Order: sequence, then structure tokens, then C-alpha cells
Amino acid sequence: MAKIILTTEVTGLGSAGDVVEVKNGYARNYLLPRGFATPWSRGGEKQIQSIKAARAAREVASLEDAQALAQKLTSATVTIPVKAGAEGRLFGTVKAEDVANAVEAAGLGTVDKRKVELNQHIKTTGVYQASVRLHEDVNANVEFEVVPA
Repeated sequence: MAKIILTTEVTGLGSAGDVVEVKNGYARNYLLPRGFATPWSRGGEKQIQSIKAARAAREVASLEDAQALAQKLTSATVTIPVKAGAEGRLFGTVKAEDVANAVEAAGLGTVDKRKVELNQHIKTTGVYQASVRLHEDVNANVEFEVVPA
């Protein structure tokens, strides 16, 4: 088992700044090369503190604010205009960054693109849903419509 420090949030494993133990191959072949983690060391305590401080600055300040934002996100439908062909096939795909920008453009609030999780690859026009982790205890489902530009 390898002991590592997560530098970004990894679904099912932990959030940035957490010290976790994973199998050697998972750490060596996936987490470390992609920059999701760094090897644990005794001097890594300062690194953990800086990661946690940056994460705290990005997160929604309080649980009440997160719940209010979740209420706004679940009640509204966001429109994302993209370049599309005649049959509704997109030129490219809709990414988490596009959803976060559309939420902000709709005036619903600011959402970090790293907190948006798309359930599937979006390559056609239509209505879809995405999950947004606003706080440790608060998740919101955002409904958005992909329309041709």
C-alpha cells in the first residue's frame, strides 16, 4: 500500500489535502502521473496546509449558502448554445466548464468547474442533467438544455 497526498478531489477516494493509502499500482500508474496526488513525506505537512487553504477559499462559505445555491440550481433550467449540425450532432462535446459558465451567465451563482460531474458524454442537442458538489454535505442536480447556436 502506498501513502499519498491528494492534490485534487478524486471521486470515491477523497478531496484535496487528504492523506490516503491506495494500492501501489493505482498510485504509480494513475494518480501520480496525472497529477492527482503526490507521494507522502514527513515534510508534506506544509503542502497539505496550503492545499486545504486553497480548497477552503474555493468552496462555498457555509452550509446555508450552499443549500440556497442548490435550491436555485435545482429549480432552474440553464441553456447552453453550441455549434451543431443539421441533425443536432454537436461539433465537439459539452464539458463541465461549459455547464459552469452557463450557470454563471444565467445569474444563478458561481460554480467551480471541478465540482461539476457530467453523467455521460454530451454530443447531441437535448435536455441533460449534471451533478454539482457545492459542499461536503450538499449536492445539486442542474438541468440544462443544449441548443444549436
